[in-house]
Amino acid sequence: MTAEYKVHGDVAVITLNNPPVNGLGLATRQGITAGLEKAQADAAVKAIVITGAGKAFSGGADIREFGSPKAIAEPNLLSVILAVENSTKPVVAAVHSIAMGGGLELSLGCHYRIAAPDCNVALPEVKLGLIPGAGGTMRLPRVMGVETALNMIVSGEAVKSELLFAQPGQKLFDRLAKSADSLLDEALAFAREVAGKRPLPRVRDLPCKHPMGDAYFQFARNMVKGMAKNFPAPVKCVDAVEAATKKKFDEGMLAERETFMNLMLTPESRALRHIFMAERAASKIPDVPEDTPKREIRKVAVIGAGTMGGGISMNFLNAGIPVTILEMKQEALDRGTATMRKNYEAQVKKGKLKQDKYDQRMSLLSTTLKYEDLKDADLVIEAVFEDMGVKQTVFETLDKVMKPGAILASNTSTLDVNKIASFTKRPQDVVGMHFFSPANVMKLLEVVRGEKTAKDVLATVMAIAKKIKKTAVVSGVCDGFIGNRMIEQYSRQAGFLLDEGATPQQVDRAIEKFGFAMGPFRMGDLAGNDIGWAIRKRRAQERPDMKYSRTADKLCELGRFGQKTGAGWYDYQQGKRDAIPSRLVEDMVAAHRKEQGIEPRKISDDEIVQRLVFSLVNEGAHILEEGIASKASDIDMVYLTGYGFPVHRGGPMLYADQVGLFNVMQAMKRFQQNPRDDAKFWEPAPLIRKLVAEGKGFNG
Repeated sequence: MTAEYKVHGDVAVITLNNPPVNGLGLATRQGITAGLEKAQADAAVKAIVITGAGKAFSGGADIREFGSPKAIAEPNLLSVILAVENSTKPVVAAVHSIAMGGGLELSLGCHYRIAAPDCNVALPEVKLGLIPGAGGTMRLPRVMGVETALNMIVSGEAVKSELLFAQPGQKLFDRLAKSADSLLDEALAFAREVAGKRPLPRVRDLPCKHPMGDAYFQFARNMVKGMAKNFPAPVKCVDAVEAATKKKFDEGMLAERETFMNLMLTPESRALRHIFMAERAASKIPDVPEDTPKREIRKVAVIGAGTMGGGISMNFLNAGIPVTILEMKQEALDRGTATMRKNYEAQVKKGKLKQDKYDQRMSLLSTTLKYEDLKDADLVIEAVFEDMGVKQTVFETLDKVMKPGAILASNTSTLDVNKIASFTKRPQDVVGMHFFSPANVMKLLEVVRGEKTAKDVLATVMAIAKKIKKTAVVSGVCDGFIGNRMIEQYSRQAGFLLDEGATPQQVDRAIEKFGFAMGPFRMGDLAGNDIGWAIRKRRAQERPDMKYSRTADKLCELGRFGQKTGAGWYDYQQGKRDAIPSRLVEDMVAAHRKEQGIEPRKISDDEIVQRLVFSLVNEGAHILEEGIASKASDIDMVYLTGYGFPVHRGGPMLYADQVGLFNVMQAMKRFQQNPRDDAKFWEPAPLIRKLVAEGKGFNG
C-alpha cells in the first residue's frame, strides 16, 4: 500500500508513502479513502491526521501515471478531497518538506492544517501549461487572500511555510510546528484538541472577495498577457481566481475543471508536459542501470583557458569543486582568469552573487603550465583547438600523466571521440563532454559515448552534470553528434532559401516569429561564420557530393565573419549587437543568383519555417534509426536547451508529432520536387515512413 493506516490511541494517522515525493497515484488515492472509511467506522477514533513519509508531504500528481487511465481513475483527486471534506471526524493535514500541486490541494480539503517550518508550498501547474485542477484556484484565494494566491498560482513558484504563516490574515496554516521532527507529535496533540469541535471548518465556506475586483483582475490580466506571450495557462489562472470571487464555490469548481481539461488538450501544455518528462528521461541510459557505481570526482582539470575552457571551469567552481587550468603560455592563463573574474564581478555588481561567494569560488581555482600538476585530478576536460592533430598531442600526454581511473573528456563539437580515445591506452576512460558556448550559461551538455566508454564513466559524467546544473543528453559518435549534425541541415536550407529569393532578414524574421530565439543568419554572425566555413572546407574533401549554397563562402571571402569583425550577414555598429540589414550582402546574393542563372521567386514565411524545421526532423529521424540518440525526447532536449528552439513547441520531434507525421512527410515530398533544393536529403527517413504506416508519432 502507498498510504499506510495506523491508530495512535484515539487518533488515526494516514501516511502517504509513495517515494520519492508521495505522488497521488491511484493506489495512494485508494489508500487515503480506505483509511478515511476505516477511521469513520472505528468508534474509538476521534480525529484523523494525514501526513507524508520521507522527504515530502506530497508533490501532487504521480508523474509516472501522466496520460494513463490511472491518472483519472476513481477515486480521482477531486473525489478524495470531497471524502476528506465530508469526514464526520476532523481531519488535520500535517505538512512538511514539500506540499505542492495536488498535495497542497489535498491539505486545503482538510479541516485543519499544521506545517513544519521550511516546507516548500506551491501550485506549480502553470509550469506544465495547466491551472490547478482540484480546487486550488478556488480554495487558495480563500485562505491566503486573492492577491497572494494569484501571485502563487500564476508564477508556480514555491514559498516557505513560515513566510506564508507570517502573512496577516492567512488561514492556510492553523499552526506552525517547532520542527519537522516534532510535527507528528504536535499534529496528534492538535487533532485531540479539535476532536470535539463542531461544526467542522471547511475552506469552501470561507468568503472570497477583492475590494477592487474588476480593476484588479484587468490589471493582472494585462500584466500576465505581457509576460506569458505564447502560453495560454497564465491568463486562464487569472480567469479562474476571478471566478472564485464571483461564482458560488461549486460553480467555480466546475469552471476550474473545464479550463483544466481544455488546457490539457493545448499544444503548449503538451509541449511543457513533454519537456518535464523528457528532462527526467534524458538522464536514464537504457543499458546503464541507475545503481551503477560512480567514480568520485573531487578535483577537476581543464586544458585551455580560452572562452570555452574558462566557461567550463566556472561551472565546477560554482558547484564547489576545485579546478586546475592548464595552458601553454602564462599570458593565455592570465587572459583566461581575467575573463573569469570579469564574468563573476559583473554578477556581483548586479547583486546576483555575494562577494564572499565570489572569493570562495576563485579560491578553488589554480593554474599551471605543466601537465604533471594535473596528475591528481579525477576528471580532466580538454578544451583546445578543434583539430585532430592538436587533440592527439593532448590525449597522448594525458595518458602518460593522469592517475589510473581518471576520466579523460574531450569538449569536441564534431570530431570522432573513438579516434580520440585510440590515442590512449585507456579508451574505457575517454568520453565526450560537449559544452555549449557560453559554457557557464548554456544548460546543454552533450555526453558523447565512445565505443569503449565504460558504463561507470557514463554514470559518473551524468551525475556530475546534474551537480553543475546541466541538462545532459547522451549521444553516440558521429560527425556533429546530435545538435551540430542536425543544425548543418538547417543551415544548408537557409542557404538554399537565399539562392531562391529570400533575404537573410526575411528568413530570420520568419523563424523568430515561429519562436526561435535567433534566426540562422543572426546565429551565424554570433557564432562566427568562419566556423561553418571551416566545416564546409572539410566537407568538400570528405563528402564532395554534399550540396551547399555558395553565398556563405562568398561572405567569408569578404572577411565578413560576423559580430567579431563588425560585419557578417548583417552590419554591426561598434559596441552594439543590433543586426542592420546590409546592402553589400543583398548585392552579393543578387550577383550570385545571376551567376547561377536563378530567377528569384517570392518565398512564403510558411515555406521558410517548414524547410528549416522539417530538415531538423528528417535528420533527427536518421539519428534515431542509427542509435546515435536513444529516444526522440533526447533530441528535443538538445534543441530546447542548446539551440533556442521555442519551448512552447516542445522541440522539433514533438512539433512534428503535433503537426502530424503524415503532413510532415507530404511536405518533404513537395520539397523533393524543388530543383534548387537537395532532393536526396528530402527523401523521408525510413523511420518516418514506418511511423506514418503505423499511424504513430516519434513519441508514441
